[in-house]
Amino acid sequence: SAQLPHSRESGSARYRAAMALELYAGIPVSDYEVAKPWYERLLGVEPSFIAHATEAVWELAEHRSLFIEEDAERAGGAIHTIFVDDLDARVADIASRGIEPDERITYPGKARKAIYRDADRNEIGFGGAIDSVGS
Repeated sequence: SAQLPHSRESGSARYRAAMALELYAGIPVSDYEVAKPWYERLLGVEPSFIAHATEAVWELAEHRSLFIEEDAERAGGAIHTIFVDDLDARVADIASRGIEPDERITYPGKARKAIYRDADRNEIGFGGAIDSVGS
């Protein structure tokens, strides 16, 4: 029987080497006019650009964007997590704009996550690694 060659690289390392990464993560919302100001408060900035009358795009980092688009039939099903360097600072910053996490989760020894849900119950989480000091 034929065997596939074994590579010492992990699957993710092979993937990174094979292509550049562009992330365009979508969030269907039932009411664009309600959702847009909430996401502006959550993310702390106005959209990077308006794609059309019911789609707004935020560039979170180079080649990594989050967008909302009015699509009432699909609204409420998004689940996205954004990892940040300082989760506590991010949560405090969002709270200063009047939004508190709906839920907080700790994965012992690995990561913490603050989960926010928009009016459609789409889930946007901000996560952060737990360092060896035990943040």
